Amino acid sequence: MAFSQSVKKSQIPINCHLCDTEKNKWKCIDCELLMCDKCKDGRHLRIKNAQDHRVISIKDIGLHSRELDFTNIKCPDHASQSCCLFCKICDSLVCPTCVSKVHKKHANDLIEISEAYHMKKERLKNEHSKIKMEEKNAVTKKEQLVKRKNAENAKYSKVIQDILNHGKVLKSDIDKYIKELKDEVDANLKTIFQSLDTDLSIVAKSMEYSNEKNTKVDDLIKSTDLANFFSDVRKMEKSMEVPVLKTQSSYNSIPKFVPGKITHSHVGVLQSEESSEELIVSFDIIQEYQTELTMITGIIPCVDNSVWISSNKDDCLIYAIPTGKELNVVSKFNMKVYDMAITTSNNLLLCVHGKSRIQQLIITTGKLSDTVYNVSPLFSTAIHITSDNKVIVGGNSDKLGRRAVFVMNEQGDHETVYEHDQHNQPILIYPLSITSTSNGNIHVVDRKQGKEGRVVVLTTGRGVINSYKGHPEINKVYTFKPNRIVTTPRDNVMVTDLDTHTIHILDSKGRLVSWYNTEDIGILYPLSFGFTPTGQLYIGCGRQAGSTDKEAKIYEVTCSGC
Repeated sequence: MAFSQSVKKSQIPINCHLCDTEKNKWKCIDCELLMCDKCKDGRHLRIKNAQDHRVISIKDIGLHSRELDFTNIKCPDHASQSCCLFCKICDSLVCPTCVSKVHKKHANDLIEISEAYHMKKERLKNEHSKIKMEEKNAVTKKEQLVKRKNAENAKYSKVIQDILNHGKVLKSDIDKYIKELKDEVDANLKTIFQSLDTDLSIVAKSMEYSNEKNTKVDDLIKSTDLANFFSDVRKMEKSMEVPVLKTQSSYNSIPKFVPGKITHSHVGVLQSEESSEELIVSFDIIQEYQTELTMITGIIPCVDNSVWISSNKDDCLIYAIPTGKELNVVSKFNMKVYDMAITTSNNLLLCVHGKSRIQQLIITTGKLSDTVYNVSPLFSTAIHITSDNKVIVGGNSDKLGRRAVFVMNEQGDHETVYEHDQHNQPILIYPLSITSTSNGNIHVVDRKQGKEGRVVVLTTGRGVINSYKGHPEINKVYTFKPNRIVTTPRDNVMVTDLDTHTIHILDSKGRLVSWYNTEDIGILYPLSFGFTPTGQLYIGCGRQAGSTDKEAKIYEVTCSGC
């Protein structure tokens, strides 16, 4: 029996394109000619401008990536001109004529075409990365939803079966109780009849005795035997007295049946199950930025891709623009900022050291001024702006021994103050960072410098509803020392735990649903973070205890599942 085998086809050697006799050893990238040694150094050089052509060994064909030519792009507005620059303001290629007629005032925003190309390409890569991440998120979400649907279907079957089983138990219990009631009525009837029958017997004997006496009296009345009449009457008179009936004065009666009602509490009710589904999360670094700061204690990304960075260890507030791999500092303010938030008008609200009143920094002018938000006699320590523009401020005073969280409206009125519980005991130790979720819950990082802490969850009308103090598996070596807290686009809450390189992820009620160790992707000592309007996350880092380095890093990352 014969077996078919694949036939190996050998490549037909191609000779030099110029002499067609010698074996080719070289290729010109520009004119795409294959050449032998002789023609490479002879005939090829006779071609115009051949000395500027790029010639490579045929062994390197496939490894060579063709360079892009940015010098021969025709201007769409001036056909005789080639584009020479790219205008960032107009987002278009320009030729010398375009520059002289239209773009004179854009001189600072004209860049090389190659730089624009790589910038655009980098943006496309970032967008591509975002799309892939969103696709990944969608796949993860689909898996979670299918898993949830299957779980709910299984749960439905169990609940229905539980209801039917409970119905059978209830029916059995009711039948049993009905029988008990009937047996009890039967027993009551028997007891009542026994007492009545006893007295009926006594009454019957009394009536029989009376009848006998009546008969004897009637006989004496009718008697004509006078000789015996007087002696018989004398005997009768001595026994005329009728014994008194000795019966019960009262008798029991059959009890009345009062029908009862079967309520939800007797049958059972449907109760929502408050369970926190474990999340599958992942983080990927997009870009890394080096700073000259001790640590990044606060970071707020803006809609124009710029960022505000604070370091209360270095007493500075920085406005910077990330460009490529660089973080270009535009402005720097020397002040100790404990916390900050950005308003809808794109201005900063600041908790400044030693200030009870929140300060406002006008971004366009750099002017600092007081606001209506005041927590006097306490000093402001943390600030957060809710989705409905409520301003929540944390305050502390060691001198007074007071600490509180104030919820204010846009006029600065204190709508709610969280300071004491129902036993008049302090709720907080030191409000360090604040965020809120869509259900109205307020999440507060409550911790003094160097001490272990917790995340306190507050809600209107009930005060503290939860207190998260870390997880035994995460915090078995280092105690839970939360720093900054932020609400995710999916309405969960993330909080940094610097010593363990961990981000704890809680649900809107403060229950742990997941965590992520940033050391797995090379991010050490995560301290602060903030979400961009497009859902990217900036993570600002701190440093190891005792370190004197001033090289805190900032990472831009994508996070899924949060």
